[in-house]
Order: sequence, then C-alpha cells, then structure tokens
Amino acid sequence: MSHQDQQSAPKKLDAVVVGAGFAGLYQLHSLRERGFDARIIEAGDGVGGTWYWNRYPGARCDVRSVDYSYSFSPELEAEWEWSEKYAAQPEILRYLEHVADRFDLRRDIDLGLRVTTATFDESSGRWAIETDRGGRYDAQFLIMATGNLSSSRLPDIPGLSEFQGELLRTAQWPKEGVDVTGRRVGVIGTGSSGVQVIPELAAQADHVTVFQRTPAFALPANNRPLTEEEKRQAHERAEWRRNAAHNSSFGIDLPAPKYKALEVDDAERRATYERYWDDGAATALLVSYRDLLYDREANETVAEFLREKIRTIVEDPETARALTPHGFPFGAKRACVGTNYPAVYNEPHVDLVDVRADPIDGFTATGLRTESGAEYPLDAIVFATGFDAMTGALTSVDIQGRDGLLLRDKWSVGPHNFLGVSTSGFPNMFIVTGPGSPSVLSNVVVSIEQHVDWITRCLMFLRDHGTAMIDASAEAEADWVRQVNEAAARTLYPEGNSWYLGANVPGKPRVFMPYVRGLNHYSQICDEIAERGYDGFVLTSRPGEAASTKASSKTPA
Repeated sequence: MSHQDQQSAPKKLDAVVVGAGFAGLYQLHSLRERGFDARIIEAGDGVGGTWYWNRYPGARCDVRSVDYSYSFSPELEAEWEWSEKYAAQPEILRYLEHVADRFDLRRDIDLGLRVTTATFDESSGRWAIETDRGGRYDAQFLIMATGNLSSSRLPDIPGLSEFQGELLRTAQWPKEGVDVTGRRVGVIGTGSSGVQVIPELAAQADHVTVFQRTPAFALPANNRPLTEEEKRQAHERAEWRRNAAHNSSFGIDLPAPKYKALEVDDAERRATYERYWDDGAATALLVSYRDLLYDREANETVAEFLREKIRTIVEDPETARALTPHGFPFGAKRACVGTNYPAVYNEPHVDLVDVRADPIDGFTATGLRTESGAEYPLDAIVFATGFDAMTGALTSVDIQGRDGLLLRDKWSVGPHNFLGVSTSGFPNMFIVTGPGSPSVLSNVVVSIEQHVDWITRCLMFLRDHGTAMIDASAEAEADWVRQVNEAAARTLYPEGNSWYLGANVPGKPRVFMPYVRGLNHYSQICDEIAERGYDGFVLTSRPGEAASTKASSKTPA
C-alpha cells in the first residue's frame, strides 16, 4: 500500500513495525501468525531494507548466501536456490521480494512513508506514530526494525555545493544505475562499500581517484557460482546447519579453534591463514585461533599475514605502503571482503590519495583540492563514507517516551538499553538487533530471527497475562550496559577507531556498541529472562497503574 492510501484518522493496531528489511518482514510474519494486527511502515518504495537502498555496483553480502537467509520456514528453505557463494544485491533483493509475496506480507506494508515522530501516551499505554506524508498510527507496541547500517552520512567537507559534477552515494545509488564510461570518478571512503564499488567503477571509468583515510584489512571473496553438488548439500544439511548457526557465537557454523595462535609453529599458522584467505572467510579467519581477539601479539600474526598479501599484490611500493593497515588489530574494524581489491591499484588509470598525509581541503567546481594544493579534476564523486551505525536510524526519529524524554537525548552519552532490545523510559518499544546485542558482530539474519522470536514471545506473554505495558527497569539497564562494556574491554575490539565505537561520526560518544560474548551466550541470557517472567522488566496491568511486576535488576553474567 502506498502513502496515497493513508487515511486521515489514525490507524489503530496492535503493533507498528518500522522497516521492511530482513527484520521487519520476519517480525510482521511472526506477529500475524499469532493473531496480532500489525503493520510495517517503510520509507522506501519497495521492500528489502538495506538491500533496497544499497544497490551500488559490486554490492554483495560477506556471509555465505546459504547462511545469509531465513531459517524459520523449511518450505522457503527448500524452494529457494542461491546461485553464488556470496549473493549480490539484486539476488538478495529478489529473495526478500519473494518472501514478501510468498507470505502475503505486502497487504500489511505501507511504502514510501518515513516515520518522523513516535510519542508514548502514558494514560493509554500506546504509541502515536506520524509520518512525513501525513500517515498516522495508534499502536500498543512500537517495534523498530530500522537496521544497524541504514542511516548513511556524508563527511563534512567544505564547498560541497560548489561542485558541478555528479554526486553519488553508495547507500542511495540511483535505481536506474549510473554509466561512468569515459568519466573521471573520485571515490571517498575505503570501508566495505568502497572496497566493493571501486573495482567495479574502475572497470568502466576513464580514471578513478580513491581518497583514503584509513586502509582496510580486505580479503578476496573468491566468489563463484555454487555447484549443483553444493546446492544439493545445502538443502540436505539445512536443518543441521541452521541449528549449528543458532547455537554458535557468530551465527555461522564455524569449526571451534583448538589452539592459541602462538601455540603452533609458523608453518602451521600460515597454512591456516592461507586456507581462510582462499575461502574469503573473514570471520573464520578472525576466530581461527582462540586468542586472536584477545591477545595483541597473537593478533599481530594474522595482521602481518594480511599486510604481506597487500605488499605482494600491489606492484607500486608507495601505494602498497599507503594501503597497508597499521595501528589497530585485525577485526577491531570490520574486515572487508571484495573482488579485485587491492589489485585494482595496479591499473594505470586508478590512483590512491592518502588523505591522512594530505587531507582534503574542499570541493571546487571541477573536483577536489587537498591541503597541499593538489587539484583533482573529477566528473563524478562517489561517497562510500558509511553510516551513523547502530543508533542513527533510531535517533533520527523524534521518539518520545515517558515525561517527554527524547531517545536521542537519553542516548546522547551512549545507547543505554537492556539486552539491546528495550530502553528504560520507553515502554512497549522494542528494537531489533539494537546496540547492546550481538547484531553486527554476527550473521545478522540469525540475530534478527533470535530477536524477532524473543519479541514475539514477549508480546504473547503480555497478551496472555493481560499486561498493558512493559518497560526495562533502570537498574537492569545499568547492569546490562556495564556487562556490555566490561565484555568489550576484555577484547581488542575497542582498539580500533571504528564505527563499532561511533568513531566515524563527529561528536558521537565513543562507546563500543555490540555485545561481544557471542550469540549463543546472549540467546541463553534472553531465554532465561523470559522464562523467569521477564526478569529486569517492569510490567503494568493497566495504563496509569503502578507496576504489577518488577523482577530482579540483575542479568545473568
């Protein structure tokens, strides 16, 4: 349903779900199956979430396609066949469109509407939701399925309005595509999207200039079509593989490492690293030894292996030096998986500008200028500059909880919440894979299913027990934030100045946001809380009444 179908009176619902990506689609299906009247509000003109917007050339997942998909329906699993090891954006989007059609979800999705305000009414215990096109909703529950990497950002570079060429963003690539044949293209950013898009642009453009602030640890995807035997095994082993993924730390079936990195000799360690390099398996490489995420000396063995690969691949020593990451451990920033990167810099029409050594001074009418005075004439500039990750899509909406408190104000010092799913002072609001959960450190589709199942189970409990409102207690929230921070501090993750910490957004508080102890451990905690009647939450029978239940503020460690 489009925004033209909106009525002037608020639409009264059990639940409003914001976002029609992997999380929103499954949340809608899960609630409808259990008798809840639910509806999705989606800003895009189609379903797909991240995979609707991120349609730039080269965009693909970095988790095996057979794992980067739903497990809730054996029938869906049996009928869908992936074509490649790592699926590209068009195939993932087709999959999500198929899911929306197969489960008849579109009739409960309002497209082309962006939520602008969501206000909690204490007297009714309900949420009033408004959109940019006048759509209004009245719901008992508000479920934010807006994604962790959906609020894209532009760097603050002077003179942007002066540039007379074409401005493009990987996160909002034109539907009709872009032809850069014969053009001079600049790319700002070398994170995951930059690593994927740069070789694709280089295959068309007359010249490509890459402006790099921080070099990335990048593995080759070595992508290829799946063989018929691989497809057959994927179907035959689906149930076993899915169970293993849901009971793993990263949401992927990975072999458990037996040794620490320095407990084996150099030859054995190198053979292990080579095997995962050849497979393009960044997460598997990161956990190939037990201590790579905890011991800097151990981590340096894999970091130096990857640096050596760059020096071997890139022919020009100065370019290789600029592309070589130093100063942070492998894994502390998200590892990238791409095709023909960094080998693309061997092409004579591809140049690298190290903007740490020579920062960008500003845009000109015809390109970019750096502080040294160097001028780079460009016909088009591509921003591959990432996202206000994990919190941006939430704080960009005026979400108002109890006593007029805005979520962005509460989170101005960091995203305080309980389990990454609920934040105190915002009753009946849930977040799918929010900060404080494994989310971006896992196969996010598996984390999404775990969160959606938990939220749905919670709503069923509230309905069955005649409970009007649920809110995280301030004590439980504080205890959870402490646990998340302490767990991160025991690892090397905080040593990278990454978007995991919010470091890519000026002024954003530096807080390590994901939960690092693993999806399996996290799921167990969530299950135990539910089994004890939602320990750590305040439950209220009717709006305006005092809390009827307040369980322990302590969360299992």
